[in-house]
Amino acid sequence: MSSVSHISASDSVAIEIGGMAIALRTSDMPFRRMLEDRYTGFIKPEVAPQFEFEMELFDPSDEPHAPAVNADEDVQVLLKDGQWELQRGDFRALWNAAEGRGRIRQSRNPYAIDSVLRIIHTLILAKQGGFLLHAASAIRGGRAFLFAGISGAGKTTISRLAPPDARLLTDEVSYVRRQGDEYWACGTPFAGELATVGENQSAPVKTLFLLEKGTENRIGPVAPPDAVRLLMRNILFFADDPELVSLVFQSACQFVERVPVWRLIFAPDRRVWEIIR
Repeated sequence: MSSVSHISASDSVAIEIGGMAIALRTSDMPFRRMLEDRYTGFIKPEVAPQFEFEMELFDPSDEPHAPAVNADEDVQVLLKDGQWELQRGDFRALWNAAEGRGRIRQSRNPYAIDSVLRIIHTLILAKQGGFLLHAASAIRGGRAFLFAGISGAGKTTISRLAPPDARLLTDEVSYVRRQGDEYWACGTPFAGELATVGENQSAPVKTLFLLEKGTENRIGPVAPPDAVRLLMRNILFFADDPELVSLVFQSACQFVERVPVWRLIFAPDRRVWEIIR
């Protein structure tokens, strides 16, 4: 991966998610404008970034032997000699977390940088007691609600049904941070079927709902062992690193100890929000 150290600080775009600002430096102005449009609401030029990445772009036609991309299934994330290596068919990134610097070589498509940012945040959160979760989330009455589930479980549907006084944080990937004995949900720009960037807001988590589609609206408790198992099923984590995997599991157990977990069976009916509490 060639260096792009000639890029100036004025060419950087600082993207703040979950209170963590990451600066991306690129001399490619069309790509920079794409970043500014895609991450609207999360661009924070006034914030000093905790981490910086220099970017080099390529066109897919320039990489005739690049492997096909299969979403996140083909991602490789390894720690070698104190440096993280992130790789998929459309990107390769190197990141020295201790120095706060890294390099990304990727195709011009926006999905590549989305994936790099998600991976970086999972590595950061793992050491802070938090995680990224396949879940929609929204703030209502000053508290956040998480709606977790695999593809097709109803994350986008529950988001579409949200009442006007609910602020949508995401319909796809929720950002969960630990702050003392509380867990906070933060908005993310990682959109699902709604194709709408979440609000850059945060609030303490009141309840985690595990989604199931049904013919009526009802909730029921989930036993702690099942809650941990189902929570782990929906946590995003890509690194082949036993220490961090263990930390993520501990975080899931501690989350379930502090946050109520309920199963939410619902029909596509706005009245479902009457039982969300």
